[in-house]
Amino acid sequence: MSSDAIVLLKADHKTVKGLFRQFERAGDDLGLKKDLVNQIIEELTVHTFLENTIIYPAVRKALPDLEDDVLESYEEHHVADVLCLELVDLAPGNDHFEAKATVLMENVRHHIDEEEQDWFPKVRKGMERKELLALGERLEAARPSAPRDPREPKAVESARKAVTA
Repeated sequence: MSSDAIVLLKADHKTVKGLFRQFERAGDDLGLKKDLVNQIIEELTVHTFLENTIIYPAVRKALPDLEDDVLESYEEHHVADVLCLELVDLAPGNDHFEAKATVLMENVRHHIDEEEQDWFPKVRKGMERKELLALGERLEAARPSAPRDPREPKAVESARKAVTA
């Protein structure tokens, strides 16, 4: 049985926040930190692609009053996309590695908090359950073919379109 879109997105958030906590507890283990950053990048690449291509366009169409919220979310994704692109090839011993990962985590946590505390309740109130279930089905169907590397053409194109939407 399919979950609604908000339930699925919150599950993604939980996964990413768990990876953040692991990174923060990894201490001086640079190999583990690089592995965790790679997992974080993969999770965020999939998640932002799905939101940019499925969720945000659907919400913009169904709930035009949330246009400003959607545009802000696109921009927050853009910041995460840029940081992921910079981190993907950055060696864990590089002076900027931990700082860049920390900034990514801070920005994503802020974005998650805004979505879960403000935006998701507005979407849930404004859209019917069957619409959210249909969006959830679309998310589940698109997830296997979603890009996992921010350098993949589909990820780059999604990010480009998001900031010009």
